[in-house]
Parts: sequence; structure tokens; C-alpha cells
Amino acid sequence: MSRVTTVIATRNRWTDLEVTLSLHTEPVILLDNGSDDGTPSRVRTAFPHVAVIELRTNLGAVARNVGVRAATTPYVAFADDDSWWAPGSLDRAADLLDAHPRLGLLAAHILVGPDEWPDPVCTEMASSPLLAGDGRPCPGPRVLGFVACGSVVRREAFLAAGGFDPVVEFAGEEERLAMDLATDGWDLAYTEEVVAHHHPSPSREGALARQTRLARNHLLTALMRRPWPVVAGTAWSLACGDPASRRGVALAVPRMARALGHREVVPPPVESQLRLLG
Repeated sequence: MSRVTTVIATRNRWTDLEVTLSLHTEPVILLDNGSDDGTPSRVRTAFPHVAVIELRTNLGAVARNVGVRAATTPYVAFADDDSWWAPGSLDRAADLLDAHPRLGLLAAHILVGPDEWPDPVCTEMASSPLLAGDGRPCPGPRVLGFVACGSVVRREAFLAAGGFDPVVEFAGEEERLAMDLATDGWDLAYTEEVVAHHHPSPSREGALARQTRLARNHLLTALMRRPWPVVAGTAWSLACGDPASRRGVALAVPRMARALGHREVVPPPVESQLRLLG
């Protein structure tokens, strides 16, 4: 019996799903963010083993929360419509989570594109200076960040931390969740033993739009979780940055009231770890 459910959020990406869904092992839950290209019916016809949940509106990353709540396994692996897990990786991830009961999230080694180069984020995680909390053993370097499509979570930890939030919706949505998992006392670790493949879809938003969204969400996340001096420093740095960063600050303004409504500053030990990472 599988210990891991794969949860995928999608919108108008049938062309990608037609390739990647055949590479996933059961159980799989697909959250459709209001597609208008016939994705739900196409998936049900071509991949009857995939459980499809149709959402009326585009919830962004928050759609994954619905999938996690629907899952019945102790662990959940996230995938994008243009990514999949290497054979055997989810079993290995479950073994590591079984062996480390305070491990809330496992960040995988991600291979990008047809040439399958390691994602630069993985290089950063591999050299993380963080130590495991209270000297607890970890299956790899402790981290305070991850890439959603290359992560496996302990379901109970994810739900207790609130999952992904609607303030940022998507792009950089991992940042706040990582902080909240650490605040709740869970370890997050990177390992090269678990591998995800990510071949970015040609229909993804452009680099400039994504950079703008990341800047917006970085500021909103700081507003939700970091001390005021850090919030001010983040806003100033972005406002003095490139055009995408400045645009991100402007786009954050209409969402700031919502962010303040979710404000809970991380405890000093977590803030110290964040500062260590720079």
C-alpha cells in the first residue's frame, strides 16, 4: 500500500499533463484551477486512475491544500503539470520520513529540462549551513526553503501549518510555509536520494512577469512573518532594485492589508536561522 499521494495543481495544461501523468505512480490527485481547455474530462478519459477535483476558480498554489486534505496517505508529494518523480523516489522519501519522525518536509534533488541540469536551488540547499534542531539527525542538510514540485511533506505537519496561503497565491509560496513548519518544530531537509524531473512548460508565464510576482510575494511574506526592521529592509531593497522588483512592490500594496491580517512573527530561533541564510 502506498504511503505517498502525489498532488498536482493545473490550469489549461492538458498538453503537459498528457505526457507527465503517465509517469506518476498511484495514488494521484489532480486539482484543476478552472481550466477552460477541457482538461478535467480529458484526464478522466485518458487517466482514469487519477482523481480529479474541479475548482470553480483559480486558487493558485492554494489548490494544493484541497488535494492534501483529500489525501489519505501519511505523506504527500507535490508535482507540477510539467514535472514528475523518478522511479522509486517516493518510496525512498517515505522511508526517510518514517525514519525521522520530526521531519516535516523533504526537499528533493530536481533535474531541469531535457538536459536535466540540477536546479540551482538544489546547489544552495546542498550547502546549507543550518543545523538540525536540538541535534536531531536529518537525512541531509537542514533547509528553510524548498521548491514545491520537488517536495514531499508529512501531511499532518502541512495541514497544521496551514498549507499554502491565499495572500501570495503562487510563485514563492514555499517561503512562508517553510517558516511556519520550522516554527512548529518540524525539520526540513534536502536530500539527493529523492529525485524529481522538471521540464518547464513552454506555456509558463514569462521570466519578467515571474520575477515581478516573486518580488511581490517576497515582500508580502516578510510582512506576514518577519520583524519590522526586516520588512522595511526588504521593501527598501526591492524599491531600489530593477524594474521588476519595483513593480513587485507596487503590486504588493493592494494585498498588504490581507498580509497584515495573517501577521505572526516567527520566533527568534527561526529568525536567527533566516538571518544566517542571508
